Amino acid sequence: MKLIDRYIAVHTISGILLVLSLFIVLFSLMELLSEINDIGEGNYQMADAFIFIVLTVPKRIVDLLPVCVLLGSIIALGVLADRFELIAMQFSGISELRICGSVLSAGAVFMLAGILMAQYVAPTLDQKARIRRSQELYGKGFMMTKGGFWTRHGRSFIHVGQTLSEGQAAEIDVYEYDKDRRLRRFLHARRASILDNRQWLLEDIQEKTFTDMGMISQHLQSQTLEKFLSPEQVSILELPPDSLSLSDLYDYVRGLKKRGQNAKRYALSFWQKLCLPLTILVMMLVALTFIFGHSRNVTAGQRVILATTVGIVLYLLNQVTGHLGLLFDIHPALTTLVPAMIILGISMWLLRRLR
Repeated sequence: MKLIDRYIAVHTISGILLVLSLFIVLFSLMELLSEINDIGEGNYQMADAFIFIVLTVPKRIVDLLPVCVLLGSIIALGVLADRFELIAMQFSGISELRICGSVLSAGAVFMLAGILMAQYVAPTLDQKARIRRSQELYGKGFMMTKGGFWTRHGRSFIHVGQTLSEGQAAEIDVYEYDKDRRLRRFLHARRASILDNRQWLLEDIQEKTFTDMGMISQHLQSQTLEKFLSPEQVSILELPPDSLSLSDLYDYVRGLKKRGQNAKRYALSFWQKLCLPLTILVMMLVALTFIFGHSRNVTAGQRVILATTVGIVLYLLNQVTGHLGLLFDIHPALTTLVPAMIILGISMWLLRRLR
């Protein structure tokens, strides 16, 4: 029995790794094509694009893992079914439940690998890739961090704490120095609008001016920052939420909430990463329903086509429910867990009918 369990698990793992490899190559080529548009801008060359693609492979693996688990499991088990090996196992007294357990034991490997990669490997390399890319595109005058980015603007050093959608930013700090490198003025703007011609309209400003007589504080409604950054530059300089690890996302969400800022995007990314093992488990169960819940006359190719359609639908469902939750102010835990639990329940119900 252990030999058969190992045979099923190894066959399933091999199928998943095969699909994952193909998907990684395909999506890496698509990403490379998009990077070609930036080649020649600043110091960004083809070699830099290749380095960016390589460094972002772990993040791509984390993103593609659930769908690859679904397709890889169906391909592997579909081949066993087409060769009548699953039927032979059942005739020898091995229950379908035992076969499912062997498949799920293989899935546990990817659950563990996925969550470890999402926490320790993918964020570090993805951030390194994005920081390196921004420096090659716009020079060394920018420094990306987990909490926004720093840049120099004339005699000022500016920290943008958070970039929002539709040309908005929040928590902007401006440190303005004189020619003797002494701090002359400090501004903290709660929010900013990115206008045309790289103008930033700072709003709700606390200003502190430093003179020989002391410090003068005042509140300003608005102030314009001329020729700063365009929306395209900002989109490159910011680290997207899915570039952060689970622990960083947790800390960042707590910090944003303490400051009364919008943390929805980061909270959604946190729950999606946290639920990655559950998502993989759901995909494994869906794959098992395709194998044991369909006629034996269905070929492996037909199963793959149907599973691909289901995988795309499940991926879109996850994305749509997440963004709808942001729109209607629904807690990300609900928009992430509820669809997964519904699919999990349906899959287990279908498998129980086979007993």
